[in-house]
Parts: sequence; C-alpha cells; structure tokens
Amino acid sequence: MHLLPTKARLRSLSVLAAAMLAASGLTACGGGSDEAAQSSTATSGTINWWGWTPADTATADSYISAFNKQYPDIKVNFKLVNIADWVAALRPALASGKGPDVFDMQPGAYVTQFKSFAIDQTKLAEDALGADWQSKIAPIGVSGLTADGKLTAMPVGSVYAGMLWINGDIFKKYGLQPPKTLAEWKNVCSVLKQNRVGCFVQGAAQEGFDQDTLQSIANSVQPGLWTRVSKGEARWNDPGMVKTLAIWKDLFDSGIMQEGAIGYQQYPDANNDFLTGKYGMVMMGTWYTQYATTKAMTAALSAAGVADAKPFPILPVAFPDVAGAGNVSGMYGDADYGLAISTKSTQRAAAETFVKWLTSAKEGQQVIADQLNDIPSLKGVAPDFGTIELVDPASQSAPVKDLVTRAAEVTEPRMSLLNADVQNAILAAATSTATGSATPQQAADTLQKAAEAAGVTFQ
Repeated sequence: MHLLPTKARLRSLSVLAAAMLAASGLTACGGGSDEAAQSSTATSGTINWWGWTPADTATADSYISAFNKQYPDIKVNFKLVNIADWVAALRPALASGKGPDVFDMQPGAYVTQFKSFAIDQTKLAEDALGADWQSKIAPIGVSGLTADGKLTAMPVGSVYAGMLWINGDIFKKYGLQPPKTLAEWKNVCSVLKQNRVGCFVQGAAQEGFDQDTLQSIANSVQPGLWTRVSKGEARWNDPGMVKTLAIWKDLFDSGIMQEGAIGYQQYPDANNDFLTGKYGMVMMGTWYTQYATTKAMTAALSAAGVADAKPFPILPVAFPDVAGAGNVSGMYGDADYGLAISTKSTQRAAAETFVKWLTSAKEGQQVIADQLNDIPSLKGVAPDFGTIELVDPASQSAPVKDLVTRAAEVTEPRMSLLNADVQNAILAAATSTATGSATPQQAADTLQKAAEAAGVTFQ
C-alpha cells in the first residue's frame, strides 16, 4: 500500500468506502498523560486503528476477528482513510490527542513526518520475541521503520513491486502472451485496442506508483541504478536516469499508458478500471496477490460496483525489458506498513497487545500470510495454500507461489531511502516529462537540483 501511500504499500478500493467509514463515527480516545495511558489493560479495552491499508475493510475485519478469538475483550475499530487524505487527516488528529491509538506507518517519508507521535516499540519487540528479536523478522522491515534509534512501528509484513498483473481471461481470449520487451508490449496494446479493450492502466497522478514504474524502467536500463541514485551514489541526471525518463515518455506517446493517465489515481480509478475488465494490465505489487483468491476478488468486484460479477484470474508477470538491454527488471520492496502506537493513546496496554499479536505472534502472522496481502514479517511463516481458494488454480497456482518465494529474497529497497521532498520532485519530473512540458534531460536536471535542495548529499 504499497507505495508510499503511496506504499502501499497506497490502496483503498474506493473513495466511497473511505467516506462511509469516516462517517461511521469511529473516534479515538483522547488524553495523553502517563496515568491515562494505562487506563486499559493488556486483555481489555477499546482501541481505534487508522490505516490506508488493508485497502478493504473485509481484510481488516478478518485480522480483528482472528485477534478476538484470543482476546475477546479488546474491541478494535478500524477506520480506512484514503491515502490521498492520509497526512491531512492524521497529523491534526494525533496532535490533538483525539486521533487513533494505533496507526499505519510506512517506511520513508512517513516515518520522518510521524515519528514524534509514535512510542518506541523496541521494548515491545524484545518482550514479544526476545533480545534477538531482529533476527526473527525480515530485516527490510526493521530498517525502514527505525529513525534516530527508535523503532517507530512493528512491521506487519512486507510488500514488493516491480511486476505487472494481467487479466488472465483477456489474455487467453485474444491469444496473447505477457510482453517481454517494449515492442511486444506495444503489440499487445495494439491487439487489445483493436478489440476495444484497454491495454494498461496506471494512476499516474500518484507519486508512489509512478516511482514503481520508473524504478522498474531504471532497473531495465541499468540494474540497481535507482537505488544508487536514492543513496546519493549517483545523480538523478545520470544518463541512465535521463534514458529512464525518455522511456517513461514513450509509454505515453505510444499509447501504452491510458489516455488521461496523469489525472488518474491508482486507487480507486486504475484499480477499479482493471477489476471491471476495462484493461488487460495494471502496475501493482505483491499486495495485489490477495485478489488471486475467490474471496478477495469477489469482494473487490463488489466494492468496484460490479453486480453479480464472476471473479477472473489475475496473474503476476515480469516487468518487460523496456530498455532492450537484456536486463531482467528485478523486484524491490519495504515493510508494507508497521503498526505505530500513539504517544497520546489512553488505551496503550490494549494497543500493545493488538500490535504484538498481529506483528509477532505466529497466529497473527499466519492470518497475514493467508490473506496474501503482505509477505509476513515473522520468519518461517508462509501462506497455507491448502486452505487458500484461488480463482483458477490451474493457471494461478505456480506463478503465485513463485512470486511469494521470489519476494522473500528481495533486498533492493522501494520507498525507505527517499524523503518527502524528493518524492514530490519525482512526481513533478514524471508529470512534466509525460506532458511534454520538460524534456527528459530538463526534468532530470530539475530533479537533481530539488534533491540537493532537500539536503541529499551526492558523491
């Protein structure tokens, strides 16, 4: 949700769902004194959890239901907030002390912005997993959620991007194979458009998803270049990055990107267009794996406004070698999100019990794994495919299992290396290049200057 709120990392099924939840009257308890913080117990209380993910309330409800089997006297209210509204809604709520007890935290810019509102969970992690707790969870989750020596949140699970998802029925109907090169991608689009079917859809108005596509293009141009630039080991106007932006521009000029993409949000616009069968391909990460299941796909179609729709199989495919250099564009990822606990929560004991259970208990992490929304943070926990009903096991089983296996080996970061100013500059560069208001070189030069102004040091 993905994806920057981007993460991800980034993902309500519809604005309507967020509005309905906002109107439901779920409010958090205020307060802030140390004494008030202990007004709940470890086995009873009422806590309010705000998040942009899980993207549909059915998934959050499944987590809460499983938690309540063990802790029936802790009531958890989940409030879904559209990612586009996250900062504007969360900051004043936390500052006032009337916000959530537990809130989603994403690596990168959000840690910087909200770390002062979150308690340090280092002791919670030690209590849950022992002194060697860091060896028991995915390293990529710990590093991205730590700031100034403070563990701002315990990671729920990780997400990875760098692939596309296709509508298996559409590709089968028109005898198409997943494109492996830019030329093949253009050909697939041509065939689909001839049959009045959209090819590829993306919410290019959102930085996080633009970044995913740009990072994949950059990895096709030169593997690892995006990460080196993000670390300051190379510059944003490196020739490889200029080429990356030129290929990005070609996606618009050639019609791979849908018309009006710059005005699209990934959620709900692109997501709903893909789920309703208007397009054959979409740029999403491992969080989309949940929709390979009959249960989640059915719920997603209903949320997208499709009545009595038949679930269709979605399949993960590799991002094409758009640079033609023979490079396989690798995946990249971070902790999808962690659960932070507000420093002003009056229900801290109950909040800690919930966070500890969902992020570090095998029972909680198994629920995470089986939803296929996140790769669980706790090592040794994997999806139980014997209990997971895929829409079309024959076509989906092998690629879905392979995706989960490959994701566990990914080390390249996604969002955690970039601050908010650089992310905003990336969106500006992507937009100006796509609209033709700047050349790839000009956009890259402007991006480099913005990164330097934001305090990034380059070698």
